[in-house]
Amino acid sequence: MSHPEQPDPRVGRRDPIAERPAERAIQVHDTGSMRALAHPLRLRILGLLRVEGPQSVGALARSTGAASGSVSYHLSTLAKHGFVVPAPELERDGRERWWRAAHEMTSWRTEEFLDDPERREASDAVRRAVLDAYHRELLEAVDAELSLDPEWVAASDSSDGAAQLTLDEFRELTAELAAVREKWWSVGREPREGTRSVRWITHTFPRSES
Repeated sequence: MSHPEQPDPRVGRRDPIAERPAERAIQVHDTGSMRALAHPLRLRILGLLRVEGPQSVGALARSTGAASGSVSYHLSTLAKHGFVVPAPELERDGRERWWRAAHEMTSWRTEEFLDDPERREASDAVRRAVLDAYHRELLEAVDAELSLDPEWVAASDSSDGAAQLTLDEFRELTAELAAVREKWWSVGREPREGTRSVRWITHTFPRSES
């Protein structure tokens, strides 16, 4: 699973593109790191740093609506687990600390945790926190449509689907969607004239037979 903002994230979906350069992703295997991410404000802070770049504690406090002391505490927790690092070169007067994301995304393999109750519980906690963050973001996007040009609204999409697939076909579907995400992520890594930030959220999963 990989994530930019909500640890995508890039914070976790299963990542079928295992050949990502090491500096782009942090691989999570321990419960401590998982639990550090399973907090809505920490997920939000990490997402802002990954998508919008390095920021000061004050800027993050204004973006999240949290107190500066709370933001500093959560940044320290993220730093303890290697998700963020200080950015002292951006500090202008030494009165406020700046931070940057240490990686572009967080990845883990959920199947590794299935036989370990403690790690499975930690994995479930962060995944549920990420899904809650997705839900809030999607609802905010609906509210924001009134402020957008109609052309941008028309280009948006929200859909779902289902099909009867073999395991190999299911893997192929997931890999193809990952390739599409990777293509457009590479195209739009930096702002350009005429661009605006665009989000996509995709999931593939086997439905319960019950």
